[in-house]
Amino acid sequence: MALGDFLRKQFIDVIQWTETGPGVLMYRFPMRDMEIQSGAQLTVRDSQLALFVNEGRAADAFGPGLHTLVTQNMPLLTNLMNWDKLFQSPFKSDVYFFSTRVQTGQRWGTQQPITIRDREFGAVRLRAFGMYGFRVANPAVFQQTVGATDAEYTVAQIEPQLRNAVIAGFTSAFANANLPFLDMAANQAQLATQIAAGVAPAFEQLGLTLESFTVENLSLPDELQKKLDERISMNMIGDMRTYAAYQAAQSIPIAAANEGGIAGLAAGLGAGMGIGGLITNAIAGGTQAPQAPPAPGVAVPPASMAPPVSPSADSKFCINCGTKLPGIAKFCSACGTAQGVAP
Repeated sequence: MALGDFLRKQFIDVIQWTETGPGVLMYRFPMRDMEIQSGAQLTVRDSQLALFVNEGRAADAFGPGLHTLVTQNMPLLTNLMNWDKLFQSPFKSDVYFFSTRVQTGQRWGTQQPITIRDREFGAVRLRAFGMYGFRVANPAVFQQTVGATDAEYTVAQIEPQLRNAVIAGFTSAFANANLPFLDMAANQAQLATQIAAGVAPAFEQLGLTLESFTVENLSLPDELQKKLDERISMNMIGDMRTYAAYQAAQSIPIAAANEGGIAGLAAGLGAGMGIGGLITNAIAGGTQAPQAPPAPGVAVPPASMAPPVSPSADSKFCINCGTKLPGIAKFCSACGTAQGVAP
């Protein structure tokens, strides 16, 4: 080594990390060509962990506090390096800091409805969303499986993987619960507990721990929700006759709103009277069926062939033309025939 290189060579006496902002899970201390001096001070703040990695192998880990780097408190690294000078000379090793603060406010949700077999409705499609919180629990596992040799690793980088793990846990928890959708929707706290139990092992494999998990909403797609609302409404109504009467009453304002002069008004009134009859019949429980139209090929007698209506004491019919006349009339007002004697 040239004298200039030796003079430019730096020794690290203090190793520390001050987080620049939220969302950083792992930070590699910038070593460059610097070497750690024996007896250097390692400062690990609360909500932090430090890990020494030598040639790709995790060595000693340090929790919060002030640590003096000597052979006695770095047994694994000392063994890996095989120091014959009792750690008297400088050494180089990658130092990673990990934030162990709880990363709160992480959202999860189903991008598309998930089809699940329901005990009551059969196959249904569900949508759900909520929040969860996690933190780094095992820095060695996290560095080996996730962070690797990155200079910095953030929540945004691992969030898609965690969200997929949550969705898988949600599907498994609902399928194994053997409870109808309505029961699950009414007890979202219990559902959240079951999902968290299914998701926790996936977090542990990444060196993380799941701190909190909530289900904020569990619902059906819009088209299925409308069908469920109709079913709930019918269950509340109970009697189909009452429901039919309600539907008919809802149609009256629509029929009355059709304006078209005198004819339109009469048609509106006629429709209203007809619907009113349906309401009365439905509420009264009437079972009289409407008369069926005549079968094809069957002649319908004209009105003139219908049996005559017997006159009352105050009226009579003309003996010639059949016009209805007052009971005291002696002549027909239509044809002039004298009444009492047939022509």
